[in-house]
Amino acid sequence: MALPKSFSPFSIMEKLEETGLKDRNFEFLTDYTRQQLQSLFEAGEMLEPFWKDKLELMNGKVLATLFFQPSTRTRFSTEVAMVRLGGSVLSESNPTTSSSTAKGESLSDYLRTVSNYADIIALRHPNDKEVFESLGGARVPVISGGWGNVTHPTQGLLDVYTVYRALGRFEGIKVMIASSDLSRARSGHSFALGLAAMGAELLYIGTSENSIPDTILDKLKAAGAKFTVRNDLNQAGFLDSLMEVDVCYLPGCSVPKDDPAARAAFLDKIKPFYITLDMLQKVKSKTSKVVGIMHSLPRNDVEFDYAIDDSEFQLYFRQMAFSVPIRMALIAGMVGV
Repeated sequence: MALPKSFSPFSIMEKLEETGLKDRNFEFLTDYTRQQLQSLFEAGEMLEPFWKDKLELMNGKVLATLFFQPSTRTRFSTEVAMVRLGGSVLSESNPTTSSSTAKGESLSDYLRTVSNYADIIALRHPNDKEVFESLGGARVPVISGGWGNVTHPTQGLLDVYTVYRALGRFEGIKVMIASSDLSRARSGHSFALGLAAMGAELLYIGTSENSIPDTILDKLKAAGAKFTVRNDLNQAGFLDSLMEVDVCYLPGCSVPKDDPAARAAFLDKIKPFYITLDMLQKVKSKTSKVVGIMHSLPRNDVEFDYAIDDSEFQLYFRQMAFSVPIRMALIAGMVGV
């Protein structure tokens, strides 16, 4: 029997070190190699037994969550992840009215200030340009909890991790990302970048009016991603495309509710992409494939049939559960243990 020198019991410390995350910001999934992401997923698996329990890996460490946009799942799961690791949390859910930014403090100075109180920062912000210009102010690693319309890497990370746990592989699988507004689909793009890094094939379904941002196209090409874009399909064309894939991802609507005209336009244009339980059963009968439906949530009732909730095709509620252990692995990797 020929065994490699590395043959030994699993070590969470070694697995986290392999991720290359320590002291780096978490901005785009394509910033990491396939092996680094694989190590992160394996660390997440090792932490899964503790996702509703407690470890002492981050004892004495502090996470600051600074959310300039509303959030339930991203903020709570990031904060819970730190608590499960034994650390503590400083939470700012509305900095524009309750922090010094309300008095005109720049984002750069705000990040530098918070760096004195925390060991890691999770930041959500509507303006990616302002964020990238201000990150130099931070003196601790910063997690993107969603910046502008281009990046939401922890959502992408948990989505890719869910595929990893559901299918156990990336090679040979094809994933559809469907939205009537791919110009704003930051969660879908982060998912795509993660899948590209891991070797999966992508099929974008969108509209010629609201296409993929150039920043994302450049990153997909640089990563050597195998991807196809189909625009302006009718529902028959959409169903034909659904026959080709293993997973379908719906990034949802990121148009704010205080812009009712734009939101109404989005919800109207998304109708050709509507997925019913009957469609998924038809795909299964023709291809023998159970196409998993993923969504970053919250959902809109014009996107897919709620009867999917209790079917074998539903992955969107399962994504939330997997978000805690993979964010535990991410935080522990970035802070270091």
